[in-house]
Amino acid sequence: MTIIALGINHKTASVELREKVAFSPEQLSTALQELKHHPVIKESVIVSTCNRTEMYCNVEEANSQALLSWLASFHGLNESALNDNVYIHQNHDAVNHLMRVACGLDSLVLGEPQILGQIKQAYNSAKQHGGIRLHFERLFQKTFSVAKQVRTETDIGASAVSVAYAAVNLARHIYGQLDKTNVLLIGAGETIELVAKHLAQHSPKRITVANRTIERAEGLAAEIGGDVIALAQLPDTLHQADIVISSTASTLPIIGKGMVEQALKRRKHKPMLFVDIAVPRDIEAQVGELDDAYLYSVDDLQAIVSENMANREQAAKQAEEIIDQRTIEFAQWQRSMQSVDVIREYRSASEHVKNELVEKALNQLSSGKDAESIIIELANKLTNRLTHAPTRAIQEAAKQGDIAMVAQLKHSLGLEQE
Repeated sequence: MTIIALGINHKTASVELREKVAFSPEQLSTALQELKHHPVIKESVIVSTCNRTEMYCNVEEANSQALLSWLASFHGLNESALNDNVYIHQNHDAVNHLMRVACGLDSLVLGEPQILGQIKQAYNSAKQHGGIRLHFERLFQKTFSVAKQVRTETDIGASAVSVAYAAVNLARHIYGQLDKTNVLLIGAGETIELVAKHLAQHSPKRITVANRTIERAEGLAAEIGGDVIALAQLPDTLHQADIVISSTASTLPIIGKGMVEQALKRRKHKPMLFVDIAVPRDIEAQVGELDDAYLYSVDDLQAIVSENMANREQAAKQAEEIIDQRTIEFAQWQRSMQSVDVIREYRSASEHVKNELVEKALNQLSSGKDAESIIIELANKLTNRLTHAPTRAIQEAAKQGDIAMVAQLKHSLGLEQE
């Protein structure tokens, strides 16, 4: 049996191609059913995310071209469209790749945790469709265990490595718990959406979204249980915010020093945190000159992100060592399973010889033949039949001058015991 990992990701293929090869939930169910009945595939798991589509298959023969052909056919693509963009790993390398992916070492953002949940979902879907048997059960449980160990024993996920996450981390660092804070988000684009998702995990007392387009703000606010205001309302409502995080496409500042001064007066100079992650800036730099206003720009956050990325890269080296060791352990388990199969086959063959000769001896006894001669004949025939194959192997090794094989056979047959 051969384990094959075949896929494309953000490093090897454009987003246009990744979209064509991605599996919708409906397609995934159909695909897993097809793979279950594929003549050479014994186990299969499909991982499909926005950044990668990967097939993990346990096959009878190392025929990765058959998997590539199936993938192209399923999505109605020419194989040539995939050939230059896929990567293929086998056995040890395939296991190592799966573990690296699960630990976030192959992700667009190093160490991101979402991929582990996506792999667990892929495993559960495959299991529901009968795609998981002994080897993949062991492989994926081992992978989940490795990912947990990496998270526990390294700092791979401890530091913020996106500006959005860094903004929320900064707020938490300053305020501690956010459950008593009012947060104002200005803008409703992708960055603010990410900020909102990170914020929602810490349950602020209130989140308000301010945007030029009210409809866009309402969509975001509905997802996080927030309120909505128009940008024109900022002068009258700014004082209500403890934390202001802004990211718009405006070419001019939205919040000026005077507006913040008025807000601080109404707050009786209760401090405010401003995080400006827009380029060009949304908040005038002079706001940072005010005693009770703490302003951080995108450059400040980028410095934090760069430092944290360096920390994650160091943690990734530790993670690689853990993964390498666990990959070796899985390979050892695979080899032990192969020996189990050989032992079972050998015992079955020996049992067959025994049963055949015992049945013949019993027939002879029932016909009245001498019991002593029958027992001696049974013992001689059983000995000859069981020693025939090892004897031939020793003779052949000796004829070839293979001294090491002769010694190994001698050891295997227990002839070195005193």
